[in-house]
Amino acid sequence: MIRTLLASALLAIGAGLIVVSSLGLIRLPDVYNRMNAVAKAGSLGLICILLAVLLLLPGVRTAVVALVAIGLQLVSAPVGGYALARAAYRAGSPLADSTRYDELGGRVPPARRRAARE
Repeated sequence: MIRTLLASALLAIGAGLIVVSSLGLIRLPDVYNRMNAVAKAGSLGLICILLAVLLLLPGVRTAVVALVAIGLQLVSAPVGGYALARAAYRAGSPLADSTRYDELGGRVPPARRRAARE
């Protein structure tokens, strides 16, 4: 009973995080913010769902599969998000107007320079 309630809560939290991630993908202003939302919220949502599966189907095989999947997700999502953001930056994808400082270029984006002059 307790396991089922905890698994249900984890499933709801995981699904909620994935929905938030998808909303971030639609609503955020530039490719860098979108990738950040998907990499973080999507990963946490998937981890919550995998933990819920582990609670609902206890067993050694399930535990091994779930923990390996969680480990791979924790390693691959940040690295993949970073690589995609770096590729987008090198391809010249524009920064949002609200960006204050360009960490990779070491400069203030052109839109912010124009606003500061006016």
